Amino acid sequence: MFLKAVFALPMMALALGAAKPAPPAAPVATPSIVAPAEIAANRANHLFLQLSNGRTVEVLMRPDLAPHHVERIQTLVRRGFYNGLSFHRVIPGFMAQGGDPKGDGSGGSDLPDLKAEFTGVPFLRGMFGAARSESPDSANSQFFIMLGRTSTLDNNYTVLGRVVAGMDAVDAIAPGEPPEAPTKIVQAWLGDAPRPPLPEQVPAPAPAPAAAPAPVPPPPPAG
Repeated sequence: MFLKAVFALPMMALALGAAKPAPPAAPVATPSIVAPAEIAANRANHLFLQLSNGRTVEVLMRPDLAPHHVERIQTLVRRGFYNGLSFHRVIPGFMAQGGDPKGDGSGGSDLPDLKAEFTGVPFLRGMFGAARSESPDSANSQFFIMLGRTSTLDNNYTVLGRVVAGMDAVDAIAPGEPPEAPTKIVQAWLGDAPRPPLPEQVPAPAPAPAAAPAPVPPPPPAG
């Protein structure tokens, strides 16, 4: 029976006109790790993170790669969501993760989770990616910055952009899972708006005018 099945296939192909197999599909081009000029020129795509280690990181985000994830970061930054949050999981040579309001990797924003936007862009040192749970469509507010090359993340996590200035600040983030004294995001802002003042730089309200002293009653008459 096995031989009969094998020999039946050429006869069927012949009866159908022996159609030629379709040519192989052209390989899909991997997007460049270098942002297009129009992406870099848009200041809203530049994310700044001032860290509690006294240094600042600049990330060039890539809406051409992950438009919905970048829009989410921009929305949360404009809300002030990231101010004061810590890097709760930092593994030397691998990555530094933050963006969780709970500080333990289990939290997110009040906005819905995002669908994956995977690309072939490699996770090189300095890449800015979206953290997620086991489900590919579970990214929300958390992100990570690569401290070294990790190929196993390629096509499995969403690339949002890349650090273009301040990688020394990233290298100085306190390590640990969680760190004993975690590095925090003092303030996050986008390049298309003036940097808001730090909390200690907000002018204090003018003191209320001092109340006039109550009149001193005259001494009682001497008896």
